[in-house]
Amino acid sequence: MLKYIPNSVIVIRENQKFLEKNIIDYFKGKKIVAFALPGAFTPTCSDYHLPAYEQEYQKIKSLGIDEVYCISMNDPYVIEKWKEISEIKNVKFLSDGNGSFTNDMNMISDRSASGMGPRSFRYSMYVDDTQIIKLYKDENGKFDVSDPKTMIKFLKERD
Repeated sequence: MLKYIPNSVIVIRENQKFLEKNIIDYFKGKKIVAFALPGAFTPTCSDYHLPAYEQEYQKIKSLGIDEVYCISMNDPYVIEKWKEISEIKNVKFLSDGNGSFTNDMNMISDRSASGMGPRSFRYSMYVDDTQIIKLYKDENGKFDVSDPKTMIKFLKERD
């Protein structure tokens, strides 16, 4: 497992423009809970994973967390539409459409059998100033340990 967030470049869309950003900048000097999932609009991601983190957002923040990020290997347009349709107000989205961050994290999962091609494993992590303190990774097709309740339990027990 990696000890620090990799120095990966992602492409985001801000003010109708595409910008290259180093993902590490989102983690510098902050305590972050981030979760990654296979894709926007997929059943488990849309029905359970993302809404659960939105529902638990305030509880997570109350445990000393600065921000909660959802990372998905979808392009910025898809991420924008998913955020809009999902009515997410608190969780922040990071688009990894090229898979650079996911690849650098060694979290590429082959979902070709379901027509999705390379995607991210489903996982969650607690990061303190770019250092990965705890990472929970689900096996393909599972949603067992990357949920917010598991992360909240860890956050309550740390220190």
